[in-house]
Amino acid sequence: MTTERSSAVSIVVPVYNDPDGITTTLESLLTQTIDDYRIVVVDNDSTDRTPAVVRSYDDDRITLCHESEIQSSYAARNTGIRNTSSDLLAFVDADMTVPEDWLESVLETVHATDADYVGCNVELTLSDEPTLAARYDHHTGFPVQQYLERQQFAPTCCLFVRREVFEDVGVFDHRLESGGDKEFGNRVHEAGYGLHYASDVTMFHPTRNSIAELVKKDRRVGRGLCQLQRHHPDRYGTPGIPPRPSGIKRPDRDLPRKDRLAFGVLSRFLTGVRGFGYYQEYATGERHDGLEGGLPELE
Repeated sequence: MTTERSSAVSIVVPVYNDPDGITTTLESLLTQTIDDYRIVVVDNDSTDRTPAVVRSYDDDRITLCHESEIQSSYAARNTGIRNTSSDLLAFVDADMTVPEDWLESVLETVHATDADYVGCNVELTLSDEPTLAARYDHHTGFPVQQYLERQQFAPTCCLFVRREVFEDVGVFDHRLESGGDKEFGNRVHEAGYGLHYASDVTMFHPTRNSIAELVKKDRRVGRGLCQLQRHHPDRYGTPGIPPRPSGIKRPDRDLPRKDRLAFGVLSRFLTGVRGFGYYQEYATGERHDGLEGGLPELE
């Protein structure tokens, strides 16, 4: 294991088969207004040129490591955590962008509030001629503040966590295909740590631009809901009884009527996709080999 030298903050970026996305994100991260940070890219066993793209950057702020044993974004993030020594860790998805003062602003927030767990605002970006899927994705958005206030978690694409939190409660549950951000946030909350929303710190995430991409996401979310129950029944309920679906139910009244109708139909369809993913996971009981132990700790 190669651990990057100590810095004020380490940014962990998991990636799998996404050379364009990791390029976009690295170009954005390398323009920060502060100097004391490191970027840890964790390749999750890509089969394309993604690792070569990362290696092409001649910048000592970037460290490339690999998670080849477990195909899981949460396992990749855990590998990233273990390859850092910073007291504060940031988590960003490949394909996201941030403004130049992103890190500076977050560090000011962390120091001012003494926060241990911080979620940033996320804005979804549309193309010049957005598809129906993209407009729907943009409308549903990333309600990070609502997640923090109502469900006690922030998505891992916009999350800052002090290292001591991982040392106390453990790292992400790599057995989960989806929902690992919620499970970890709930675990942090139950341990008594405060969760903070940095409303003035914004990150940017592209929309999903096709129905197929939305279906892939919601099927994964459905599988993750069942896995949350299987591995954490005391917190999320008994497998076989899916939790109440979340997400957009009634599109905003200020939308054009055509969009309200289309978004409503699409929302109901994707709720069904989540249900399909849930019951597929429940029926097949698929599990990763060798992942039947408890929650992993920070070693």
